[in-house]
Amino acid sequence: MKRRLLVLSLMLSAALQSFGWGQKGHDVIAYIAECNLAPEAYAKVVKALGGHSLVYYSNWLDNASHTPEYAYTKTWHYANVDKGLTYATMPKTKRGDVVTAVTDLSAKLKAGGLNAETEELYLKMLIHLVGDMHCPMHAGHLSDLGGNKVFVKYFGSKRKLHSVWDTALVESAHKWGYTEWQFQLDRLTDGEKVSASEGTPTDWFNQTQEICTEIYESTPAKSDLSFDYIAKYTPVIEQQFLRGGYRLARLLNDIYSDK
Repeated sequence: MKRRLLVLSLMLSAALQSFGWGQKGHDVIAYIAECNLAPEAYAKVVKALGGHSLVYYSNWLDNASHTPEYAYTKTWHYANVDKGLTYATMPKTKRGDVVTAVTDLSAKLKAGGLNAETEELYLKMLIHLVGDMHCPMHAGHLSDLGGNKVFVKYFGSKRKLHSVWDTALVESAHKWGYTEWQFQLDRLTDGEKVSASEGTPTDWFNQTQEICTEIYESTPAKSDLSFDYIAKYTPVIEQQFLRGGYRLARLLNDIYSDK
């Protein structure tokens, strides 16, 4: 019975958490990455994507993960780190998580030798999952399904903490399209961009998990969130968008600039 409940819990967790940033957030990260690709890498990426941009496929995996063909990717969008644990010490699922997925996809694309269909698939996955890796609640607790069982009030309306961070905060922070987000945020020096993109996927997730831990501490269940919460966390959203975009660009430049 306990095993059955655990399996059901994990299945529910996968269903609830496959959505990271809303569509806007993924578009922003993809476009920041696109604007920071080396010309050679940009040309090869667009060719591999059948002439489409990174933004075109930035949300593709959210829908694909709920189809039978790609159901195996449902757990790839996040990694559940319960209170007191780290990514290194948390129980791992054999189906994979966002860290293993980003690491493995990057390595396979870097190694080359893929047919066109497989290369396109891996690219579409990588574009989305790097974005997910930078969504704070995708490092949330297994015990509450990444904030899906933590209910708060957002301007008086009952919301899940997970959905507040996926979409509500982004839309409340700025009423911009993804090109406007990029134009307003993507203003770091070359040195600052290099610094922001350093590290490994594991390092990046650990950074996101630290942010998630602070969010839990400052946003207990039944919190009444309003303008002060937006003011406090808009800089965090902006920071995570930039990090995600620069890091995705670095991965793709590493993969494609030397081929």
